[in-house]
Amino acid sequence: MILWLWLCWGFSTSMGQPDSELMARYLEEKLMADYSIMEQVARRVPRQAKFLQRLETRPRMSEFTVKSTIISRYAFTTVSCTMVNSGSEAREGVFEMQIPAAAFISNFTVSIGNKTYYGEVTGKERKHSSDDNAKHKKPPSPTDGRENGYETFKASVFIPRKMQARFLLHYEELLQRRLGKYEYTVSIRPQQLVGRLRVEVNILENSGIVSLEVPPLRNSKHKGNGKVEGDVSPPPSTVVGHTKTLAKVTFNPTVVEQSRIARNGILGDFIIRYDVNRELSIGDVQILNGYFVHYFAPTDLPPLPKNVVFVLDSSASMVGTKLKQTKEALFTILQDLRPEDHFNIIGFSNRIKVWQQDRMVPVTPNNIRDAKKYIHNMSPTGGTNINGALQTGAKLLNDYIAQNDVDARSVSLIIFLTDGRPTVGETQSSKILSNTKDAIRDKFCLFTIGIGNDVDHKLLERMALENCGMTRHFQEDEDAASHLKGFYDEIGTPLLSDIRVDYPEDNVEQVTQNFFPNYFNGSEIIIAGKLINHTSDSLHVEVTASNSKKYIVLKTDVAIDLPSRNDIRGVPGLEDGKGDKNYIERAWSYLTIKELLNSRLKSDDNQEKDYLMEKAKSMALTYNFVTPFTVLKMREAGLHSEPPQEEFVSPSTDGIGEKLQSLQGHKAPPGIRRQQDNQRIKISKTSADGDPHFVIDFPSSKFSVCFNIDGEPGDILRLVSDHKESGVTVNGQLIGAPAPPNGHKKHRTYFSTITILSNKPERSYLEITPKRIILDDGERLLLSCDRSAIVRSSSLEVSISANSNITVTIRDTISFVILIHHYKKPAPYQRDHLGFYISNSKGLSSDAHGLLGQFLNHEVKLLQESLNTSHQQVGQDQTDALKPNPTTTLKVKGRLIPVVWKQRRIYNGQQEVDCWFAKNNADKLIDGSYKDYLATHPFDTGTSFGTINS
Repeated sequence: MILWLWLCWGFSTSMGQPDSELMARYLEEKLMADYSIMEQVARRVPRQAKFLQRLETRPRMSEFTVKSTIISRYAFTTVSCTMVNSGSEAREGVFEMQIPAAAFISNFTVSIGNKTYYGEVTGKERKHSSDDNAKHKKPPSPTDGRENGYETFKASVFIPRKMQARFLLHYEELLQRRLGKYEYTVSIRPQQLVGRLRVEVNILENSGIVSLEVPPLRNSKHKGNGKVEGDVSPPPSTVVGHTKTLAKVTFNPTVVEQSRIARNGILGDFIIRYDVNRELSIGDVQILNGYFVHYFAPTDLPPLPKNVVFVLDSSASMVGTKLKQTKEALFTILQDLRPEDHFNIIGFSNRIKVWQQDRMVPVTPNNIRDAKKYIHNMSPTGGTNINGALQTGAKLLNDYIAQNDVDARSVSLIIFLTDGRPTVGETQSSKILSNTKDAIRDKFCLFTIGIGNDVDHKLLERMALENCGMTRHFQEDEDAASHLKGFYDEIGTPLLSDIRVDYPEDNVEQVTQNFFPNYFNGSEIIIAGKLINHTSDSLHVEVTASNSKKYIVLKTDVAIDLPSRNDIRGVPGLEDGKGDKNYIERAWSYLTIKELLNSRLKSDDNQEKDYLMEKAKSMALTYNFVTPFTVLKMREAGLHSEPPQEEFVSPSTDGIGEKLQSLQGHKAPPGIRRQQDNQRIKISKTSADGDPHFVIDFPSSKFSVCFNIDGEPGDILRLVSDHKESGVTVNGQLIGAPAPPNGHKKHRTYFSTITILSNKPERSYLEITPKRIILDDGERLLLSCDRSAIVRSSSLEVSISANSNITVTIRDTISFVILIHHYKKPAPYQRDHLGFYISNSKGLSSDAHGLLGQFLNHEVKLLQESLNTSHQQVGQDQTDALKPNPTTTLKVKGRLIPVVWKQRRIYNGQQEVDCWFAKNNADKLIDGSYKDYLATHPFDTGTSFGTINS
């Protein structure tokens, strides 16, 4: 006989409890070893407890354990629960577990005595169209399916007398990063005190674990609030230990500790929060057995300006606590807006009321004050015109974008909040969805918030999903102000827009969504796929994105053969078999199924919906996932479940983070094309590199001149000074090192920092070291030198070749190349340093100066002095004269400088240069003396020789 088991989308009422204090004292003394030996247990139970047992009508829970293994954000969770029937007749044992709505159940097992019943994932039978029509007559209540992102799994079994039953539930989820942390939550609600209760969580993150924390248990009424005020310590009996990449957290309370937390056995949510090491780079790409997953969450980016319209329900149903808490949250949110932001507020009921008609206002103290007054005076009245409010908000943003040309420089969004269903104006959900999509036209994102039990959650979810937003739902009796503020914090700091991640088409297939409209601070973008080119030893990854006025390209090649790094079999603490699973493949299948469910939810085409459903069902069956299109079947008699629910609950999207735009997300939207790699810029000989050695190339004269500068550590040298004309200045700071043995120098010096400043058309600067680059054009951007990247703005481009060089191009007419010199095992006289090369100087003026700049627009004559002291000028074709001659001189601006023939190696020794060398710190070769070229600080913009400006 085959029976069914499924997710139950609601909560059952708690059954009666005996005096928990009495039972707790007994269990603490005896620590009942095994409920299965009921006769031995009964002999040790005090008289009062025996009386309570006679009154008890349900099996007791003797053991409740949760063991979780989290590998690179992918969590495998196993819940084990043992129930004992000590009565004289068979009794029903009910196993109930809250699991994250974003999780997929992957297995369920029940053991009764010596018999075991396995769950089998099978496809759900399709309903007839008449059933579907009947289903829509009564819309489902959102509280039937979730409580702040949680769903209830419920199963029951009849346990024979004097026997026990063991339930084993397995589920999997991909943790989402919010507000800079991953949060893993286990619901501990056995509804009775348990003799053996234990939670064990093992975490493996190869990137390195940081900020690991275990807050107090979270009560269901405060889900989502994060912490209990006044207490930040872990729950009692919690043990936390971790190394750089491994962590183990256990929670093992005694029955006395349980009774102190909650006498009814509903302890709350056990929470672990952590983050991993990260930087502004291509992200963390992991590859294992033909699959890859890519986590992208850059840091140290300046926030993008945002244009936000708050659309708030002020209908009669918002009266009381809901409107009060909404106002409290908005007061705080308005205070968090940045000076570069613009905003407006719309209140809606029967009427649509706009705070500031036909405009977005800047963030100023006066505007914030007036906005708070407007919100404070909002009063609940009338019905709910959802369609009209969204149309008004969309028109407000569209007009502002069109009139101010802000689309490329900021992020625009609507935050929409309601507690009900449409009752005024357009009330048909399909019309509201199409009207909203037509009004927004993919120009900005819509974020929706539902409060209470009467809201149309499916409508809000689909509106957000179709318009690149996210949705949240909060219960009416919860702290809505805290939830609203927390949701705003997730989306209040956009860092990047139009993020696209590319991989070679001939190397990968079935890649999940790879284009994202926005990246918010504290979140994470996740892409996964399959490798098809098994002969390649690396995977090329390229990320393109916009940050305000800058366009960023990040590149890298990831080694494919990484078994020692990503194969976690045998890792201490992970001996539960999870290491045998390809967690990367399961993360890919998890993301793919979620995308298919979301695409089906958005689709209005029945044929497409059927195709997406079958594809999701097929993959769910392959990976043994319980989804809206698959169910668990239990074999053997003795199991039963509650009558099947008639209403189909739409798949949750809360666990996906960024809402997925379409199943074809891997195709770039129109107008965005993949940038081709720039050809390698031709490097000229004109440079300052090494100790430092200066080389000046004179192409028209067909020879080069070189000289040394023996500076002091800490000196800042002006290399190029053209601040007045082209607006460009380049300074280099020296670092010291001991001189080599038997050398003639007292010490060596190298360039440790190159600073490039440009004030046209707007002020910006670059500060470059061998490890990192700071780009500041009013917004600070930090880049690492060990990652390939390109950053473009209207007048500046910075291209990084990892651990090799940085090319800086200004207005397409000036180019500098900075070489990075790294030593794996440096000698005492060696230091990591930089070399500076001028690649294109067309944009520099004829008045440019500096140690290198003064020669860019001046010719130098080479003279050969004969034995009778007569002078002979060396012509361009007199190559024989360009040979070592102790009497050779240079003529520079009327000055004669003796020079000698030398050979120099430049550009990491790849090129050999023959040059005429001027001794004595280039005495007479350069204008003035060496000390005239010392800047007072790295940002000193000397406008001409001998003049210093700050």
